[in-house]
Order: sequence, then structure tokens, then C-alpha cells
Amino acid sequence: MEIQTLHAQERDLGGKGPARRLRAQDLVPAVFYGNQIEPRSLSVSPKELSKILSTEFGRNALIKLDFEKGGEELAMVKDLQVHPVKRSLVHVDFYRVEAELPVRVDVPFRTVGKAAGVVQGGEMQVVFRALPIQAKPHQIPPYIEVDVSELELNQAIHVKDLQLGEHVQVLLAPARTLVLVQTERQRPEEEAAVGAAGAAEAGAAAAGTPDAKSGAKAPEAK
Repeated sequence: MEIQTLHAQERDLGGKGPARRLRAQDLVPAVFYGNQIEPRSLSVSPKELSKILSTEFGRNALIKLDFEKGGEELAMVKDLQVHPVKRSLVHVDFYRVEAELPVRVDVPFRTVGKAAGVVQGGEMQVVFRALPIQAKPHQIPPYIEVDVSELELNQAIHVKDLQLGEHVQVLLAPARTLVLVQTERQRPEEEAAVGAAGAAEAGAAAAGTPDAKSGAKAPEAK
């Protein structure tokens, strides 16, 4: 993953008034924080940040914050606040990461091809639209993709069938079903049970792992 540079200015004043003045200057308030560091109040260009987030990595983009007064830090976006009507950025939380320490993020999961079982009259179900993974920041894939062309009726693709290499770990049980083709669609309550079980497994597997999306508690936005 290519590291994207984002220029950041440090700000001293918090509150709605200063925040409005920042936005009038085409800047948005932000906070940078992480384990064992003091939170820093920043302002960044929403245009620069939107350009970074428009890459195939989206909110998992690896960002080098270049501070106006000197210094750099590696970070990822933890949270974005967007105006409910204008859909413009209002506030950003950046979380500090280290190049050699794995983080937990969610990456999109998608399929390619038309399953053979669907041609035979079956229905394909994609159980997960995103997968929780653990990887070093620069080894995070933009997405995880599987070819379902050879999937027959009553066959499934499981976590253990993914070929991601040793650098990326999916935080779900190896036997967890990701895609299946069957003749009758599961009842809604069965699908809900599958999703809930997957979420519980992801939480258990991620215990103790630094998380770019749910790491140290965010300081109160100013």
C-alpha cells in the first residue's frame, strides 16, 4: 500500500466558533491520538483528505501526517463526521499506527463470476460484505475477492478456502461460511444468526490486537 501524505496544522482553540472559522478557510478540525501519546488538535484540508479516501483502500488508506511545525506520524482514519445534509466533512479522528505492528480493520469482501449452481437454478448468498482482518498497515489489501464460478449447488466457500498469504489473517473461524449456493433461501432468522455468530467470532479473535478502527478511546472532539 502506498503511503499518502496529508498536511496538518496544529490548532489551540476548540469549540464551535473556531471550528466554523476553520471551515470558512476550507479546513476541517481533526484530532490525532493513539496509545502512549498525547492527543493533538489539528486542522486538515477536506479536499486533500477526500482525495486520499477516494483511492481503492478507502478509509483503510495509510496516511503520513506532515505537521506544519515539523514532524511526521503514520496514521489511519478512525472516524469521520459528515454534515447530514451537505455531506461535507465536519470532523476527522486520526489514530496513530506503527509500520511493524498489526492492526485490525474491516475490508470489503466481493465475488467474481457466476456460480455454476446459480445456472442450475440455485441461489447464491454472500454472508459477509466485509471481513475483519489483522495485518500490518502496509499489507492491508484494498479488498478480498473470490471467484465463485465453480461453486455448485449446495456448495460453499469458507474462510479456510481463502488464499491470502501469511501476512493477512481473517479474524473469523476457519469453518465460517462466506458464500454458499443452495436451492432454498435461509429464513431471515437463520441469516441473522449467521451474522451474529460471525460478529462474535471476530470480536473474540481480535482481542488484544491494536485496532485502527476501535483502538484507544477517542478524546472528546473540540
